[in-house]
Amino acid sequence: IRHAHMVNINRQIMLEGMRADFLKVDELSQRLVERARKAERITCKTPHGTEFEAELSPELKWLKTSGIITRDKWGNLPGGEIFTAPINTNGVFVVDGVVGDYLCERFGDLESNPLTIEVEDNRIRSLRSENKELRDEFRAYTSTDENSNRVGEFAIGTNTACTHVIGHILQDEKIPGVHIAFGHPYAEHTGANWASKTHIDCVGRDFDIWFDGEQVMHRGKFLI
Repeated sequence: IRHAHMVNINRQIMLEGMRADFLKVDELSQRLVERARKAERITCKTPHGTEFEAELSPELKWLKTSGIITRDKWGNLPGGEIFTAPINTNGVFVVDGVVGDYLCERFGDLESNPLTIEVEDNRIRSLRSENKELRDEFRAYTSTDENSNRVGEFAIGTNTACTHVIGHILQDEKIPGVHIAFGHPYAEHTGANWASKTHIDCVGRDFDIWFDGEQVMHRGKFLI
């Protein structure tokens, strides 16, 4: 049995992210995940203010969901990302793409009113946004339980057919670049030893990414 989720799929996603050559997406994802598994630190920056670093552990698995659905694990479509649970993260992450869960439908594309998240030792230290409602809703969501404000996922989108933010988390988190999530670390897959009842993704734009100092992306374009 092979199982795929297409949560709230729409026509735009069918015409964009679902039209990717998933064999090529899988090849890219495999090259990237092989490098990621050897990395101790990943650093990312954007022109919009993100300066963020993830510390990684070989004991926490990297996973690839590239649109090729296997019998081993269900996946979302459109596919195209690699992800892990970081052992630690620090820095500023500017969410000028979208946030996940029900907040995505409510607030949509955040380019004009981004959410700036300061993270210290893997937890939210501060939130800033001119959109007070967004800031307060996000703060409430990430206060649900003791680990809702903890970074549980560090991911890199690999679907090169996704070229712009559409305001829909299912596709936008597959855009080439970094997204992080607060809350549940998919412990059943990554091997993390903690849990949360919540999980909310945060997507940015126009990333530069380095694996242990080696640049693998410039302004959202892969260099590998």
